[in-house]
Amino acid sequence: MTQPPPPVGPDAHDPPPDAEPPASPTPPPTLRIAAAISAHASPVHAAEEVAVRCRAALAGAQPDLVLIFLTAQHADPTTARAVSTVIRRRLGPRCLLGVSGESIVGGETELEGAAGVSLWAATLPGVKVHPFKLEDVPIVRDPGPEELAAVAAAMGMTADDGLPHRATFLFVDPFSVAINAVLPTLAAARPRDESGAAAPILGGMASASARPGGNVLLYKNEVLTRGAVGVSLRGNIRVDALVSQGCRPFGPTAVVTGAKNQLIKTLGGRPAMQVLHEALERLDENSRKLLHRGLFLGRVVNEYKDRFGRGDYLIRSVVGVDQDSGAIAVADLMRVGQTVRFHLRDAATADEDLALLLDAQRLYDPPAGALLFTCNARGQRLFDKPHHDATAIARAFAGRLAAEEKARAGTPLAPVGVAGKGAAAPPLPLAGFFAAGEIGPVGDGVFLHGHTACAALFREVGSEPDPADPL
Repeated sequence: MTQPPPPVGPDAHDPPPDAEPPASPTPPPTLRIAAAISAHASPVHAAEEVAVRCRAALAGAQPDLVLIFLTAQHADPTTARAVSTVIRRRLGPRCLLGVSGESIVGGETELEGAAGVSLWAATLPGVKVHPFKLEDVPIVRDPGPEELAAVAAAMGMTADDGLPHRATFLFVDPFSVAINAVLPTLAAARPRDESGAAAPILGGMASASARPGGNVLLYKNEVLTRGAVGVSLRGNIRVDALVSQGCRPFGPTAVVTGAKNQLIKTLGGRPAMQVLHEALERLDENSRKLLHRGLFLGRVVNEYKDRFGRGDYLIRSVVGVDQDSGAIAVADLMRVGQTVRFHLRDAATADEDLALLLDAQRLYDPPAGALLFTCNARGQRLFDKPHHDATAIARAFAGRLAAEEKARAGTPLAPVGVAGKGAAAPPLPLAGFFAAGEIGPVGDGVFLHGHTACAALFREVGSEPDPADPL
């Protein structure tokens, strides 16, 4: 068969014979988060395993921030250092922090009562990552504007670059830091945006050991057994905080009319015990059974609201009563004029509360990743099945793609589990630990909680609700 003759002369659109092909434009860097968990008994093997998996998920990119969560079995300084060394060698993170917990979280898994390592790694383009030790933050009593500005600068919440503060994460040894005395200053030091809002502070208390010196904190290449470490993020990232206290109110709202320190003497001019007794008498039988989990008091954080819902109360335990005086004791400092209401806690309410918070977040594009700091009294101690909080968060966004993926031409979409009909969103990179006290915002303040699940969801700046995307 006769071949066609070669073309005469070069095409005007062809490159010169020896020219390099034009380079493809380099896509801009994007927020990328990876998470992995290992229950291998060998801490070094576990560290290798999670590091390799996170490195693959980050496509070999050097992470800007790495967080390590260790169980009690790996919480001695020597073992923790070995884990940190492996992960630093494998990933070369620009910033590394870690904390030991009674149990840890990774993906949809809550690893309770077993040895393990959980790793969270993120590349954060356009974000300034500022690690700090709390001992280096100049906290003073009754700080003024200058002292608060110094606190914000030391924590990396402000800088000359003008990048907005997006979040601060704090991990604390409970035996060496009186965090309740510190949090009001840290909250007050946060810079405000044009609307007056401040970024969240989240984290938790180390829980691997019930004795002083038994917990570890990781800070860069150091291993600490006391103090607190943290990191602030500024710039091109959005961090949404979820604080699920998991309580439901009962009885009427009441105003504190007599109080001293932790004692509430009168509510609405009546003995506090009398008001409590009347509220308890109105409970049905099933609700009364919940009292074995404890009795709680919610105090309103923002007194200027007309109506108060679940998210308006800061929940505190009722720790005692004085039958003679009719006063009740609360695990918080109380003052006259506060609005309060009694609360109960149960698994069904905790499940519903977290689900409602996650439903609101589903109005936005799926997060790139998440962190979870849940109470060590939750897990299987509260719920009738394992992995409750981690599963709820991970599955809330399963099968949903971000807006840019939805817009990609030629990509058929299908829900999770529909084989052969398209790709679903990858699993949510989630990590965290069970804390001996969870740090998170309520209203305009930042508080130490108990029995609470505090989560942080990470997104690119500019993620907005998608009204066309059904829940």
